[in-house]
Amino acid sequence: MKFSHSIQFNAVPDWSTHYIAYSNLKKLIYQLEKVVHLSSGGDGESRPLIQHEDPEIVFIRALDVELEKVLSFYSVKERELFEEVQNLLRDVGAFDEESGDTEQERELRPPTRGSERPLRARSESLRSRASTDDATNSDNSDDENTGLNNNGKKRRLSLGRRKTSSAVPGHMMSSIGDMTASTELTRSRRYSTTYDDDYAEQAALFSSGIMLKKRIINLYVQLCELKSYIQLNRTGFSKVLKKFDKIIDRQLRAKYMDTFVDTAYAFRPETTKGLEEQIHLMVRAYTDIVTKGDEEAATRDLRSHLREHVVWERNTVWRELIGLERRAEAASLGHTLLGRDADPLAHRLQGDDELVLPTKEIATPLGRFRLPVWLVSSTLMTLIIIFAIFFALLFIPIMKKPEQQNCLALLVFVSLLWATEAIPLFVTSLTIPFLCVVLRVFREADKPHHRLGAKAATDATFSAMWTPVIMLLLGGFTLAAALSKTGIDKRIATFVLSKAGTQPKTVLIANMAVAAVASMLISNVAAPVLCFGIIEPMLRNLPAGSNMSKAVIMGIALASNVGGMLSPIASPQNVVAIGLMEPPPTWGEWFFIVIPVGIISLLIIWALLLLTFQPGKGTTIVPIRPVKDRFTGVQWFVTLVTIATIGLWCASHQLEAEFGHMGVIAIIPIVFFFGVGILTKEDFNNFPWTIIILAAGGLALGKAVNSSGLLHTVTKMITEQVQDFSLYGVLLVFSSLILVIATFISHTVAALIILPLVYDVGKGLDEPHPNLLVMAGVLMCSAAMALPTSGFPNMTAIMKEDPAGQRYLQVKHFISRGVPSSLLTLVVVVTVGYGAMRIVGM
Repeated sequence: MKFSHSIQFNAVPDWSTHYIAYSNLKKLIYQLEKVVHLSSGGDGESRPLIQHEDPEIVFIRALDVELEKVLSFYSVKERELFEEVQNLLRDVGAFDEESGDTEQERELRPPTRGSERPLRARSESLRSRASTDDATNSDNSDDENTGLNNNGKKRRLSLGRRKTSSAVPGHMMSSIGDMTASTELTRSRRYSTTYDDDYAEQAALFSSGIMLKKRIINLYVQLCELKSYIQLNRTGFSKVLKKFDKIIDRQLRAKYMDTFVDTAYAFRPETTKGLEEQIHLMVRAYTDIVTKGDEEAATRDLRSHLREHVVWERNTVWRELIGLERRAEAASLGHTLLGRDADPLAHRLQGDDELVLPTKEIATPLGRFRLPVWLVSSTLMTLIIIFAIFFALLFIPIMKKPEQQNCLALLVFVSLLWATEAIPLFVTSLTIPFLCVVLRVFREADKPHHRLGAKAATDATFSAMWTPVIMLLLGGFTLAAALSKTGIDKRIATFVLSKAGTQPKTVLIANMAVAAVASMLISNVAAPVLCFGIIEPMLRNLPAGSNMSKAVIMGIALASNVGGMLSPIASPQNVVAIGLMEPPPTWGEWFFIVIPVGIISLLIIWALLLLTFQPGKGTTIVPIRPVKDRFTGVQWFVTLVTIATIGLWCASHQLEAEFGHMGVIAIIPIVFFFGVGILTKEDFNNFPWTIIILAAGGLALGKAVNSSGLLHTVTKMITEQVQDFSLYGVLLVFSSLILVIATFISHTVAALIILPLVYDVGKGLDEPHPNLLVMAGVLMCSAAMALPTSGFPNMTAIMKEDPAGQRYLQVKHFISRGVPSSLLTLVVVVTVGYGAMRIVGM
């Protein structure tokens, strides 16, 4: 939630300079954080010149400046609006006395002596405005300090913070200077009774009743905006004090709010009550003049003139993920077929000419031609080649049966599109059900295996796309959204990291452990987003180009990949594997296999990062501070539902008679969290539906390859080639093959393409162990982490930038650390993992 956005969208534009300077105060907090950090360590040259200045005193001085600005403006504005309310009420009373007609008759009647009332009211309002302007522009005006008189004595006792600004450290002077400059009051350009100079001519055209209606609406809006002004500023003081306490590790918020903010005139309950009374007077006036005594209709009409208050809810991790994807597009990491690179500098601004597609001149024997760039782009060439291969496989006889021939063409076509990402992955998945039906690749389950018609194939295809496995994936996304929206994931992570101390090697392994556990609970797609947000204060205070920054970011990415192994919902490929394995492993069996593999892999990668980055040299780390707020009832509710759901998943085999599948259990958190309103429709819409569509398309493809008989045919061919291999030899071959493939394409796509084949090969061995091969294969999908494009954690890490806009990591960092990490994890899986799998009976 960004409160600076809330001020930006909810502030009255004409009053924008009179709100609390929230962004400036945040900058000051970060400067003070550096002062505290440098004072506690580092060499003498890097320490601040003024070391004895208490950050709390500096921050209180800045708060006092902002509080005085807000109170002064409120006092002047309240007096102005209250005077205009009284003038308006006098005019309304005079209007009612002079006219007893209905409103319809008033509007039809030509201007009479009664219509001169607004003109007199205008002159009175102008005199009122002039006096207000004089009060505003006068340095000695008592009005400007009205809001401060009531608590002036208390404020003069506040630690001598009214001293001159010379006591403020020089490097902070600019921030406080900016905020001090903003205290000069500027007169609002909106006046409820300001009419054009040609009012006399307009008065002849409009009735006095309509003019009164306009004045009532204008005053009602301004009074409501003034009430919103109080609310926004009080919230701003509370939030910026909370941030100060969190970052500087103080307890100033309660003391300052109780002593100075809540006792100030503008923020007292009686002040708000008086403002609400004035608003009600406007409603009554509108009722008398416009709605003929219907107060409910008057309130409804008046409220229709108010702007909607924009509320920023706490983000779920999936909404932040969408933001990361958009920033990736803005960084030109994605290209469209039509050649429009998502260049942020190429956006059309006001006054710019219409954007035109770029063109390229091509020389041919027939002359020179200018063509759109997309027609000669590598993406289009790739698509043309893929389609050529697809049609060639359709018509060149390779398989004996037509449904297998068509399915081979479909499999190669989809695999190439996924591998090259010529079009988005989820779009490729959506082509699968279409091609399955059109190419008639489905057969009847019973002999003689007749090909299904279009209608029967449609039912078979879409039943394969929506299975309990997809519900399990949705249940995992729901748990992740609820934990992130209520802040539970961040509380747990910051609590663990706060115990890590300031030793670089300890901080590194603690961050890796948190990333791995977070991946286990909320998926390795979401965990890096969470962890990178938590370490932001630490990164902010490390020197530019620090090896510690590189080591921590790389460690979180690699640990998140390893964490993708640690639970069935930790990554989409695990869900795919569970859908294939028969019987699927219980959560207890899964943990027994992956926990030792994960711990050993993390320790090896940690040692590798310490050896290659050497992050401990001359590094002083700012400790991560835990969240000190008390656990709320909503957080307890989310925690209990999450624990209960995971407990039921762990016991799913014992409860198979009651629930049937883990996917049915996944409905429980979805109903609870969305049913009671903890998660909203918008949160549901922000789920990573592209991943769900990708998984659903993969399931349909697997069903098609199996139904057509192609999988059986290919498996038979491969089994003949490896029949002399032992089980362990087959494990080594497939594990290495999957590691290489998953390094270059998406982990989920690799699982979708290869694991069905691995399962069938495992069934065809003399010693059948299909679940063992699939389990090892899916672990190797997560272990593929050699390139920046190898999995979402790596892509998130490579996009991480420092305050200067420079990326922390480069491709060479991933190759030099990721390749050894992948190979070492392969060794752990085929040794420790293999032993654990044999123990559980796979």
